[in-house]
Amino acid sequence: MGGGETCHVKGLGFCSLLIPPLSPPVDLQSHSSASSFPHLEAKIRQTHSLAKLLTSYAEQLLQEYVQHQGDPFGLPSFSPPELPVPGLNSPAPTHSGLPTLERLQLDAAALNSLSPLLDTICRLQADLNPFASRLLRRLEDASHQSRALGNAIEVVLGALGAAPGPPGPHPILPESPGVFLIKLLGYRVCGLYQEWVRCTEGDMGQLMREGLG
Repeated sequence: MGGGETCHVKGLGFCSLLIPPLSPPVDLQSHSSASSFPHLEAKIRQTHSLAKLLTSYAEQLLQEYVQHQGDPFGLPSFSPPELPVPGLNSPAPTHSGLPTLERLQLDAAALNSLSPLLDTICRLQADLNPFASRLLRRLEDASHQSRALGNAIEVVLGALGAAPGPPGPHPILPESPGVFLIKLLGYRVCGLYQEWVRCTEGDMGQLMREGLG
């Protein structure tokens, strides 16, 4: 779920069920001096480009992951149950109705929580698929990239005078999961990574439209 494509609008009251609540656009120049504005503008564009690139990488990671899990994961008819990951959820249906900076705070917290989760999935897959070198490399890269994107968002928030937001909770994983549960957990984590990166891409794009014109 992400950005303007899959994050839905929060409605308040009968009349606003069809109209998203309005929040004031971010005025970048009011948050920065004349000398620092070009640097802030460049950082926002760079972070948006990183999110866009990682959206593509996240899609490739999920596809690669499914290829190595065997049946029923690769079957067209397979509809995996949505395994809950305590402490981490998909972007809420109300996400896109929040002010842009608040959305970015949530994005950063989720991405920072995803980094250790992806590390865990990489270790579990190393036991299940020790010869799947490309999958393991993608999982390791995704962990580093998730942390890098989360940190980049926090730098932008700090430059805009916004607090980075509370750290995301450390997700709790089941103890001694069976093989199928391990595979399902990895599928869910890779899916969450894809959702949050895509959502971040949309939110950074919104910041660019509001602040850069």
